[in-house]
This record gives sequence, C-alpha cells and structure tokens, in this order.
Amino acid sequence: MSEEKNTLPIEENIFEEVSSVNYETMSLETLTNELRNLLQTDKIQTIRKPVEAIREEFDRKYEALLEEKKEEYIAEGGLEYEFEYESPLYKEFYVLFSQYRDKRNQYHKEIEKAHKENLEKRKTIIEELKNLINTEEHIGTTFKQFQQLQERWRKAGAVANTDYEDLWNTYRHHVENFYDYIHLSKDLRDIDFKRNLEEKQKIIQRAEELARDNVDALIASRELQVLHRVWKEEIGPVDKEYREPIWQRFSELTKQIHDKRQYYLKNLDKVYEENANKKQDIIRQIIAITEKEATSHNVWKQLSDQVDELRQAFINIGKVSQQQSDEIWKSFNVALRTFNKKKNQFYKDLKKEQQENLTKKLALVEIAKANQNSTDWEATTVLMKNIQKEWKEIGSVPLRNTEKIWKEFKKACDTYFNSFAEAKKIKKNKENDVLEQKKEFLDKLKEYKLSDDREKELENLQHFVHQWNDLDTKGHSKKTIDIKFHKIIDALYKKLNFGKQEIEIIKYNNKLERLMNDDDENSLNNEVQFVKRRIDEIKLEVLQLENNLAFFANIDEKNPLVRDVIKNINHQKETLKTWENKLRELKQHLL
Repeated sequence: MSEEKNTLPIEENIFEEVSSVNYETMSLETLTNELRNLLQTDKIQTIRKPVEAIREEFDRKYEALLEEKKEEYIAEGGLEYEFEYESPLYKEFYVLFSQYRDKRNQYHKEIEKAHKENLEKRKTIIEELKNLINTEEHIGTTFKQFQQLQERWRKAGAVANTDYEDLWNTYRHHVENFYDYIHLSKDLRDIDFKRNLEEKQKIIQRAEELARDNVDALIASRELQVLHRVWKEEIGPVDKEYREPIWQRFSELTKQIHDKRQYYLKNLDKVYEENANKKQDIIRQIIAITEKEATSHNVWKQLSDQVDELRQAFINIGKVSQQQSDEIWKSFNVALRTFNKKKNQFYKDLKKEQQENLTKKLALVEIAKANQNSTDWEATTVLMKNIQKEWKEIGSVPLRNTEKIWKEFKKACDTYFNSFAEAKKIKKNKENDVLEQKKEFLDKLKEYKLSDDREKELENLQHFVHQWNDLDTKGHSKKTIDIKFHKIIDALYKKLNFGKQEIEIIKYNNKLERLMNDDDENSLNNEVQFVKRRIDEIKLEVLQLENNLAFFANIDEKNPLVRDVIKNINHQKETLKTWENKLRELKQHLL
C-alpha cells in the first residue's frame, strides 16, 4: 500500500458537533434570546448548526401557537379565512435571523476573496518552483530556495475546493521534478528525507495520543482531518525504505480513530432512539385520551389537565435524531390539535352547522326550480343528478325546515325528470318511425330497374339520395341500414358505367349539399381543412414509398416485394387523385 494511492478519505466538515442544548424545552422568548446571544458572543462561522436548530424549533413552536390561536378564534365564532395573528416575538426573532444571514453572507464574501488571493500566491510559488530547475546557481543554494518555497506554500492559506485538486497536483508534479533534478546531490536529498520523516513521526505520535480511550471521539476525528491534510500537503516524501511502514502505521491509527467515532455515534443513536420511543409513547397517550367520549364540562377539564401534563413531559425529554425529529414533532402537534378540535367542537353550538346546511340546501332548491322546465336534456340531466347527490351528502338542517324544503326540492326534480322521460319516449318513437320508413324505402330501391337513359337515371339516383337524406333529418337511424343503402346506390352507379372516381365525386357532392344545409357556418371551412390535410398525408405516403423503392439495387418488377410497393404507390396516387377532385368540387361550392 502506498501513501499516494491509498490515502483514507477524510472529507471537510464531515464531523458535526453534537450539541447538549435541548432547544425543545425553550419557549419562543428563550429561543429568541438564545439566537441573540450566539450573534453577540460567537464567531459567525461556528454557529450555523445551532442557529438552524434554533430556527427550526422556533418555527415549530410558532406554528403550534398559530394553530391554537386559530382554533380559539373559530371557537369564539370567527371565520377561518378571516383569521390573522402575529406575535411581536416573530418579528424580533426574524430581525435577528436576518442579521445572522447578512453576517454569514459577508463572511463568505471575505472567504471567497481570501481564496482568490491565496490562489494567486500559490500559483506564484509554483512558477518559482518550475524555474528552480533552470537556475545555474550552486545546488545547495537552489535547495535552500526550494525549502523556502515549501515554507511559503505551507503558509499560503486555503483556496476554494474547486481549485484545490488541480493546484495540489500541479505543485506535487513540480516538487517531484525538482527531486529528479537534484537526484545527483544525495546528501541534500537525504537531509530533506530525514526532516520529512521526523515530521511524519510527530504526526503519528499525535495520532497515537488521539486514539487513546480518554480522548473525545469527535475531537479526535476533527484533529485527524488536520493531520491528514498536513501529511499530504505540507510534508514531502521520505526515503523508500520508510515510506511503506510509516504510512501503514498512520493508516492503522486512522482506522482506530474512525472506529472509536463510529462506536460513539452508535451509542448516541441508542439514546436518541430511547428518547424517540418515549415521545412516541406520549403521542399515543394523547391520541388515546382524544378517543375518549366526554359528555360534560368536568370530564373535559380532567382530560385537558392530563394532556397538559403529557405535553410538558414531551418537551422535557431529550433530543432525537435529525431524521426522526420532524416526523415526531409533526405527529405531536397533530395529536394536540386533534384533541383541541374535538374539545372545541363539544362547546360549539350545533345550530351553526345546521344553519350552514340549510343555506346549502336552499341554494339547491333554487337551482332545481330554475331548471325544472329546461329542454337542454343532456346538460340539465347531469346537473339535476349532481344536485340530488349533493343534497344527500349535505347534513341535517333545523327540524322546522326539513319537510318544507324537501317537498320543494323533490317537486322541482320530479317536474324535470317527468318531462325528460316524456321527451325520450317521443324521440324514441320518432327514431322508430324513421327506421321503418327507411326499411320501406330500401325494399323499393332493391326492386328498382334501370332504363337505358343514362342522364335520366343519374337524376333519379340523385333524387333517391336526397330522399334518403331527408329521412335522416327526422331522427337518428342505425348506421347499418345507411351502409346497405349506399351499397345499392353504388351498384346502380356501376351499372350505368360510372367509374370509381365519378362515383366518389357524385357521393362527395351529395355530402357537400348536406353540409351547406347544416346550421353550422364553419362546416364547409372545416371540410376544406380536412381535405387539404388528407392530401398532404397521401403525398407524404407516396414520397415515402418511392424512397423505399429506391433502396432496391435492381428494380425488377417480378420481385414480389417490388411489385407490392409499386402496387401500393399506384393505389395511393389513385386515392390522391380522388381527394384532389374532392378539393376542386369543394372550392366550387365555396364560390
């Protein structure tokens, strides 16, 4: 294992302070004072975690206070959407928090500036280091200059993490070049190796002290970070015979310190878990109290006292893990709010809810009356069914109003649905009449014999189509009978020697006449858009098929695949011709 390739991962800021302060026991006022004291007495870069913990606890308690004030306001007859409340402490706290944020931002700006200055210093050192191997001075003088550059490097200060890796690799590269440059001067190199060995032995000695049981695990872990940084950045290499053993020893001590920290955190997790279990037990007790049925003021007073005792006990319990903190606190607040809501509901007058229900049902009565004579069957039927469903979902109203409003509502609904049923019956009868007429018409058409007068027969067939379409306006007939009609008409056209294109245009003109007779003014314009889009689609399909055909190296029409593609191209072109003819007819109708 070499120290260059196997450095154990020591990350910045990986070790967090475990605060002994229990902010959950503090009031809003105490939390505000705690924040003020931190700002006045501590360095801004050291208080991020306690400030975050204080703010989190302040927000929790203030949210609970708002819920209590809102419930009191509603219990006294206020409306929820009109509720407003702000404690002077809230403004005072967030003025302090804003000061903290401003100071922290200023601190980061100063750090950024220092990083940039340090970066330039270190780049200058690297440039001077590069030039050492080109100097013509005595090797002893050059080596002394090298040592001075190393000392300046150690004192140059931190740089941004984004610059660190490249900068360090560049520095190490030129240090190694320098050692290669002076390899002939063994005495100087040995002196440097010896000094580096002594410095690394001092680090190992300190690591051995940190690994002892009487040293705080977190303090040891943080200092170990510093030792690794010094080992890597500030001390050069040692002679090969010592390099592996000395690194192996430092790695072993590093593992011991890590294991000690993990053991500490594991035991701390047990304490947190015990606290979490205690708090969850208190939450369950509050929920159990809430589920009890209280029917008198005295019983509610006793239950309230019990909940207050449990609430104080919850606050006095120590901290829990960060992962569980939010969930447990939310569960605690939910349990308290649920209890308070149930208690407040006991003292509320049920007449208020019944009066609200009466207002809702009277509104439904008015809707039913306003629509009882409507003939917009599709929309009104949905509306009437919805208000009937809503009526059932609304709770009770004052007894003196119950029968009266129900009779009004039912009468209006019955009036509409009776009319709707009658209209459906009439519509059904009309549709049956149209269907019977079409069946008779179809039977006559089947027996129709064509004469030799082609023009006259064309006129007759057009007349048949108009008659059929007129029947369709009286009711919605079944599509199957329409298909049978058009099959017979198409067969008659073919007997008159009309080509496929001609038949399509005749049928299309019939369709255009129907569109022109529609009430919809946009029907022809919509048809134009549809036909143009269809033409574009077919052209694209033909182009794609022709491109596919080009892939065949030798286009042999005997090839089944080639034959299918050509057949498809011809079919699409024929279809394109039909749609282009339709567009021409359509444009003439628009003139």
